[in-house]
Amino acid sequence: MKLELEGRVALLAGASRGIGLAIAHALKAEGAELALVARGRDSLEQACADIGGHASSHPADVADPNAALALAGEVEMRHGRIDILICNVGSGTSVPPGHETSAEWRRVLDLNLFAATNMIEAVRPIMQRGTGDRAIVCISSICGLAALGAPVTYSAAKAALNATVRGLARPLAADGIRINAVAPGNILFEGGTWSRKLAENKAGVENMLAREVPLRRFGTPAEIADVVSFLASPRAAFITGTVVVADGGQLRA
Repeated sequence: MKLELEGRVALLAGASRGIGLAIAHALKAEGAELALVARGRDSLEQACADIGGHASSHPADVADPNAALALAGEVEMRHGRIDILICNVGSGTSVPPGHETSAEWRRVLDLNLFAATNMIEAVRPIMQRGTGDRAIVCISSICGLAALGAPVTYSAAKAALNATVRGLARPLAADGIRINAVAPGNILFEGGTWSRKLAENKAGVENMLAREVPLRRFGTPAEIADVVSFLASPRAAFITGTVVVADGGQLRA
């Protein structure tokens, strides 16, 4: 299926590895023009080199609202417009349930909620000036939809992100902008949490997959990228305010 993304400008926050890098490759394959964002300059430059073509590099910490605002202006100046925003900043690393502190709540909310809301606020005026299909896609988690034993701070932040996506659908639609989220399940990639856990306890991880996930395997970043690319495209023009689950059936098990 052609996704009709040729020449569309996509701003992708959290693009240097894992799911974000896979999304960048998928959008590039569909002909989109990319502005890639991450905190680490070296890893971001490597991602741009891997992707090649029309991909610009923008090191920034979008958990800072001022940095997000400056970034949006920089990308508009470089590319002329922003048609697609992908919010992929986040981390599930936190303290065990019951050990939360105010500082940890703030840190995890900054990464998993406010980084996305900062980008939406910064980019919205630019997207309002655009034409044609314009879309925002946020990367959430199934941990925001059910109590699965993940850190409480992370689960709460992703639940809030899901509520944000649903709540903003109507006002953004008035501006001609769609917003959706993708909630992945267990995704395996080099340097990720599950890669580390496999190295530490392969048998335990395999038992978890067999017990909890009907498809009995991890998902891949490319599989999530396919869902994101569809939601970002005019092919999904009648979809907004939705959280799409991609978890191998885990929540329904």
